[in-house]
Amino acid sequence: MKDANLFQLGIGLETGAHEEDTARGITPANDTTTLPRDVLAEDRDDHFIRRDGAVFAGTHLIIEVVSGHGLDDEARIQKAFRDCVDTCGATLLHIHTHKFSPQGVSGVAVLAESHISVHTWPEIGYGAFDVFMCGDARPWLAVDVLKAAFGTADVRVTELKRGEGLVTEAGVAA
Repeated sequence: MKDANLFQLGIGLETGAHEEDTARGITPANDTTTLPRDVLAEDRDDHFIRRDGAVFAGTHLIIEVVSGHGLDDEARIQKAFRDCVDTCGATLLHIHTHKFSPQGVSGVAVLAESHISVHTWPEIGYGAFDVFMCGDARPWLAVDVLKAAFGTADVRVTELKRGEGLVTEAGVAA
């Protein structure tokens, strides 16, 4: 992820909207006229995941923390985000959380590899986490981090392979 250090410093984040970087030869997403033909090549630098003959944009885990503790603690949630990022080998760009009254926290950790988000219902010990990562990051490692962070063994996970089937040996599927 080139130039991620600039985003970590907050450079270029003033408006939240960014143009495609065509000055460095990066093709805008809607320009399919120059689409590379060998989209399955292992050496492509597009951060798609290539595993077991499949190509997909990233692994998106829907993680449900059940009977969790500390789900109303904003600092604990931010630490859990940071621990997930470190353990999974991702790159943190920004964390934003919001504490509700009388209880509950919502938040997102924006990553170079995608994001981690949460909405909590501490009154019933429930936290709804999304961990979506592309490239070389290892999102499944977040499961044990969240178990430890919120003191529960009851963590339920559903995996989605985002973009699966959109890229095939023939190019981009219609």
